[in-house]
Amino acid sequence: MKIKMTTPLVEMDGDEMTRIIWKDIKEQLILPFVDLKTEYYDLGLVERDRTDDKVTMDAAEATKRLGVAVKCATITPNKQRVSEYNLKQMWKSPNGTIRSVLDGTVFRAPILIDSIKPAVRSWKKPITIARHAYGDVYKSVDMKTEEPGVAELVFTGESGKVSKITVQEMNGPGVLQAAHNLDKSITSFAHACFKFALDSKQDLWFSTKDTIAKVYDGDFKQIFQDVFDKYYKDEFEKNGLEYFYTLIDDAVARVIRSEGGYIWACKNYDGDVMSDMVSTAFGSLAMMTSVLVSPDGKYEYEAAHGTVTKHYYRWRKGEKTSTNPMATIFAWSGALKKRGELDNLPGLVAFGDALEKASLMTLNDGVMTKDLVALAEGETTAVNTEEFIAEIRKRLEKLIG
Repeated sequence: MKIKMTTPLVEMDGDEMTRIIWKDIKEQLILPFVDLKTEYYDLGLVERDRTDDKVTMDAAEATKRLGVAVKCATITPNKQRVSEYNLKQMWKSPNGTIRSVLDGTVFRAPILIDSIKPAVRSWKKPITIARHAYGDVYKSVDMKTEEPGVAELVFTGESGKVSKITVQEMNGPGVLQAAHNLDKSITSFAHACFKFALDSKQDLWFSTKDTIAKVYDGDFKQIFQDVFDKYYKDEFEKNGLEYFYTLIDDAVARVIRSEGGYIWACKNYDGDVMSDMVSTAFGSLAMMTSVLVSPDGKYEYEAAHGTVTKHYYRWRKGEKTSTNPMATIFAWSGALKKRGELDNLPGLVAFGDALEKASLMTLNDGVMTKDLVALAEGETTAVNTEEFIAEIRKRLEKLIG
């Protein structure tokens, strides 16, 4: 008898190799055991182009309505992708769009196994990256200029007051970019980070570059400090926790020398890059959990890595690939557990736990994809993706009887 669900998950399909793995995970690890209910949205690049990216907005609004989503990795197209897929335009990051709609914070943490030691010798505990999920370069506009001229930044207030500053007097062709953020979103980011730190009993670090971007990054720094002083300082002290701000370059040096075991809050792009660095140093980009949490308690689980393009091209030629599906599996398990928690379905929560346990058992038994074999200590067996998922299923069936 399959495990029941009451409220659907928002299911966002994706691109390339991760789309192939997505289907295999559903068919082999979920559908045989769960009476799966989802509201499906195809966020593959072809469908996003066909709908003028409306499908992405629809998926984001569905997440606000249903409360829990699970998302496959997707392509953010560059010029080469526009040509390859014959796109109407260079569509923006679907992750950026969803983050903007939900106004949440992305928390990313490594999946640890005993046989793989961090590349940074001092690291003994997980490092959780808290990534701001709105604005900056992901919601920026840019322009290519072809002649000399003056670039200006202009703001027209509702009152009619106009503020204007010169960006640059350009003596030839160049490029321009304008980014923004909102005090409301930064404040939500701060609250999410402080609450997560208290819930998980971890210190919180926050870093920007306010010595250079004195107004832009300075706003982040000040809002974090104000929120901390007004709402969280006493609770942090009671729990023996620390919050401190430092410059991003100083934070990098501190992180490398640390033992881990804290939350590192970063602006949107910084969090994107640093989460990749942390996950790789702990083992693999495919060994990183990622969840977007909105201020009003909506959750979107996803893999932190990309669509594994090289493996997809090999797969299209009929070759077997050894693509690591762990992060995608944990996206599904995280979403199922959260759906179970919110709907008071302990069986669904238990299944999510069992799926994660079976996956970790497989790795700890030395059965793993090629990206991990070179990193692991002890005896290992390299398998392709299909074989790896099949090994997880064997252990999952034993766990759930």
